[in-house]
Amino acid sequence: MKTLIRADSSSTIGLGHIMRDLVLAQSVEGEILFACQALQGSIIEQIPYEVNILQTNDADELIALIKSLHVNLLVIDHYGIDARFEQTVKEATNVTILSFDDTYQPHHCDILLNHTICADAARYANLVPKGCELRCGSAYTLIREEFKDEKKIAREKIYDVLIAMGGSDAGNLTLEILKTLPKSLHVSILSTTANAHLHELQRYVEVFPNIALHVNSKEVAKIMNQSKFAIVTPSGILHEVLFMEMPFIAIKVAINQDDMYQYLEEHDYPVMHDFEPQTLKTLIHAWMQGETL
Repeated sequence: MKTLIRADSSSTIGLGHIMRDLVLAQSVEGEILFACQALQGSIIEQIPYEVNILQTNDADELIALIKSLHVNLLVIDHYGIDARFEQTVKEATNVTILSFDDTYQPHHCDILLNHTICADAARYANLVPKGCELRCGSAYTLIREEFKDEKKIAREKIYDVLIAMGGSDAGNLTLEILKTLPKSLHVSILSTTANAHLHELQRYVEVFPNIALHVNSKEVAKIMNQSKFAIVTPSGILHEVLFMEMPFIAIKVAINQDDMYQYLEEHDYPVMHDFEPQTLKTLIHAWMQGETL
């Protein structure tokens, strides 16, 4: 069994696709390979599997790679690959295709995986081929083993607030959130070298001894477990926050987070459609006062 995972990461795409693919890879038997473009801000060097570098996001190039590697299963986790692309690959190679989806787009695949807690299999009725296996909802949510291990540990809460606005944080919201928070709070920040605003963030925090900036951390679960409260995006990291049973505020930063945002709003979780400093101040004040958000 040979599996090829087609996904990209960059300063604009973010790192979430690769991170969840790495979790999925742990559950797949046989040889695992990746196919990625070498985009600016990518985390190709952090992928612990053989990575095949693609020059384009072109179906013909991927088809040639699949044939040369004799791939059995193709995992596609890419917003730039649509149903027509998938059908072209399928017809040329007859490879089994597993497609990630979290925005209810048409797919030409054998297996459809929507691992978000709000996933609704019924919405794919006319979006995938007849006979497509649907893997939707919390039963398929991908949680890294480090979180499962960390949840068993009772750690001292050395941080009041954890900020994790995505590895690339394209909107530079981490800095805006820091400027909004009370300066008395002890804050932990998760970021990566894919963040184009990292140097600006580093300059800001260096004068605040109560702010810890963690870049490319290998201890994300531990840092989360050491924090009392989280400010995150309604994306993959939110599943980890919910798994760790942390109180949080979620701020939507991308259109592909709409579905999760609506789910959180409908279930009365504290969520913001856009970053609003005054709203965040109000929610943080309520949390500090011990009020239910």
